[in-house]
Amino acid sequence: MPWHVKEEFEHFKKTTLGSAIIMGRKTFETLGKPLKDRENIIVTRYINYSSQFEDVKVFHSLDDSLVYCMQKNYDKVFIIGGGEIFKQALPLSDEMILSFMKFDAEGEILFPEIEEDKWEKKSSEDREQFEIVRYVRKNGKPN
Repeated sequence: MPWHVKEEFEHFKKTTLGSAIIMGRKTFETLGKPLKDRENIIVTRYINYSSQFEDVKVFHSLDDSLVYCMQKNYDKVFIIGGGEIFKQALPLSDEMILSFMKFDAEGEILFPEIEEDKWEKKSSEDREQFEIVRYVRKNGKPN
C-alpha cells in the first residue's frame, strides 16, 4: 500500500483478528511475514511456491483456499488483496468492508468497480483520513 495510516491499520487488525485472511503471493511478500492471530493463506499460481513460515497455508486457487476455510469452519474469511484475488473473490462474496482514503495515493492496483445494482451500502463510519463502508450483496447470495 502506498500509504501508512495508523488508524486504518488498527481498524483492519480489529476487524480481521481471529479469522482467516486470504491474499495473493505479492501481497504476502509485501507484508514480509504472517499477520499475528489470523490464519494467513496465500493463493499463488506458482506450483513450487512455499513459504518460509510454517503456519502459512499455500493454495494454488482461490476455490481451494475457500474449501479449506469451510472445512475449518471459519465464521468469516477476509480477502485482503491484491487486485487479481479481489477480482476472483468479488463474485463469491456476500459482504465487503472497504476503506476509502480521503487523499490521493499512487499505486498500480485498484479495487474492482462496485456494481451498484448488486450491492447495498449498509453503514459508513467517517474517520479523519478515511471512511469505512460496509456493503452487503442485495440478493444475499453470491453469484
